Amino acid sequence: MENIETNNAKEMAKLAIQALQDKKAQDIHIIDISQVSVIADYFVIAGGTNKNQIQALCDHVLETLGKAGYPEKQTEGYNTANWILMDFSDVIIHIFDRENRLLYNLERIWRDGRQVELSELE
Repeated sequence: MENIETNNAKEMAKLAIQALQDKKAQDIHIIDISQVSVIADYFVIAGGTNKNQIQALCDHVLETLGKAGYPEKQTEGYNTANWILMDFSDVIIHIFDRENRLLYNLERIWRDGRQVELSELE
């Protein structure tokens, strides 16, 4: 049986993904890290094509989650926009440019987490 906090994390992840899709994010991945780490329940990883798009993705996620009542804990990397990390406590969103996504390869680093399909968050 899922608790309210897990449902909130799922809802937050789902809203973040929809916001990323609205602005044409590339190659969106969801990793459930709740069984391998205490830092969050989900990582959402997405790509953008350039600095302006990456910042627009970040802005839209902040706006969408903010309107839904999910306050941002911290955002890092906005000015350089090669890797923006957005911390919403239970959900951490990473938006990369192509080069840095390949370099840091979070999907490999967090392979002990479970890859999640968007339909599983419904």
